[in-house]
Amino acid sequence: MLIDTDLLKGVDITGYKSIRNDLKNAGANYKGEEVVINKNIVTSREAKDIPAFNRESLKLLAK
Repeated sequence: MLIDTDLLKGVDITGYKSIRNDLKNAGANYKGEEVVINKNIVTSREAKDIPAFNRESLKLLAK
């Protein structure tokens, strides 16, 4: 969804390997990590990363 906007330019982000090139083409800095937090954007790679995604999202919301 964010790939079609200018919001990813210069943003550290992760996601499915299959969209890695799309993220890079959108100007994002793709990281192959379980979870990446950039300001108020939390991203993860795949379904098995959901526990880590939830944990980091809750930490961010608690601030």
